[in-house]
Amino acid sequence: MDEIGTGIGTGTGTGTGTGTLDLLAHPWFFCGIGGSGMLPLALILKGHGAAIAGSDRSRDSGRTPEKFAWLDSLGFALHPQDGSGITSADQILVASAAVEDTVPEMVRAGEIGCRRMRRAELLSTLFNAAGLSIAVGGTSGKSTVTGMLGWILTACGRDPTIMNGAVMKNFAGPDAPFASARVGHGSGPFVSEVDESDGSIAAYRPGIAVLNNVSLDHKSLEELRGLFGDFLARANTAVINLDDAESAGLASRPIGGALTFGIDNSEAAIGVADGSIAESPLGICAVVEHRATGARHALALNVPGRHNLSNALAALAAAHAAGVPLVEAVRALADYAGLARRFDVVGTSPSGITVIDDFGHNPEKIAATLATLKAHPGRVIAFFQPHGYGPLRQMGAELAEVLATRLDEDDRTILCDPVYFGGTVDRTVGSERIAALITVHGGNAEHIAARADCAARMAELAQAGDRIVIMGARDDTLSTFARDLLARLP
Repeated sequence: MDEIGTGIGTGTGTGTGTGTLDLLAHPWFFCGIGGSGMLPLALILKGHGAAIAGSDRSRDSGRTPEKFAWLDSLGFALHPQDGSGITSADQILVASAAVEDTVPEMVRAGEIGCRRMRRAELLSTLFNAAGLSIAVGGTSGKSTVTGMLGWILTACGRDPTIMNGAVMKNFAGPDAPFASARVGHGSGPFVSEVDESDGSIAAYRPGIAVLNNVSLDHKSLEELRGLFGDFLARANTAVINLDDAESAGLASRPIGGALTFGIDNSEAAIGVADGSIAESPLGICAVVEHRATGARHALALNVPGRHNLSNALAALAAAHAAGVPLVEAVRALADYAGLARRFDVVGTSPSGITVIDDFGHNPEKIAATLATLKAHPGRVIAFFQPHGYGPLRQMGAELAEVLATRLDEDDRTILCDPVYFGGTVDRTVGSERIAALITVHGGNAEHIAARADCAARMAELAQAGDRIVIMGARDDTLSTFARDLLARLP
């Protein structure tokens, strides 16, 4: 990242910028600065000395005030989302693809002629300028692999810049409670998760591209195969999960160098020794094998589930591709602390009811979370808040099938209405459809529109030994909801 502050080429970003972009020459304004994709990007720019302001409708409505108090303490200039923060044509307005043109900041920027950049355009500009750029893609596990890989590179002295969509516990603390980014100050690698949902993955030119898996989420499988296949082809080294059939299929396309990983596929270059996996409710152990050399290294993870073992193999393979000896990378992962809202154990009530906060929101993520829970005894109460009406229409049938078939007859699913922050989305079909489909598939589900009423119902249902998992995305208040639910349990 030596170029930061001296001008960065815009590469093939999704916007129209050309020439160079001097990060310190313009003041920046982030619309939706508290969002999971916007906050780390703002932190990275601020860490390199750029002047940052922003707005967020969550701040205006009083949601997660502690987050915005922290941003204020760091020197971010925060404004209401009414356009009042856009004051100069010299500003650059950053917004995600989901921000509509009718939002006041977008309107005001058009009126006074200040430049607008999509979030993906800015991120890809920074990413493509790095000496070694490592992109983590796939339908599920991107944030975890990014966090694991970022921690490995940090612990092994590589001074990376890390752009994540989740708070990384290894970097969080009293002075950084929302540490979803790490700012490197030398020529270390730039590690970022990259998103396929809006097609912006096409803007990144990775030195190393990691593909974790490919499954239904925001786009059809046909579209995803094209996006991810091109993503791998642009990289110098492609790190590919051979356990995932769709990813393995893309490995046969023309690409540069390839490094494969997998738990079950014996052809994977980085794998797991037969019979070495041992799971516990809060962790998993295995012996990692480098099959080309025969070297073996004992790995102990402090996060549970086979999906996290797979994520660890992805991070280890990417670190190996970046020049980190496998033995050092395995040693570093022993101290990996996990991510906020990724099977995050909130606590256990006096009567023995455990509450878990989790980001599960698509069929694959929810299936992985439920598999981790069902690997150990105890009833599960699964609460799910869909992350939007559009995604619910896209994958509702698959979500219902997972919630019905991955739980037992004694387990329960509770659904509230989808999260809604405004806009023109069609809200005619909601969570009641999913609850009905779960019942059709033989599961036990209830739709209770208001989230507060869901909490009351779960407190009524819960018994000693139960695990309650709170699942959903795009809503930071779910963590508060989980903590408040724990406090009311016996």
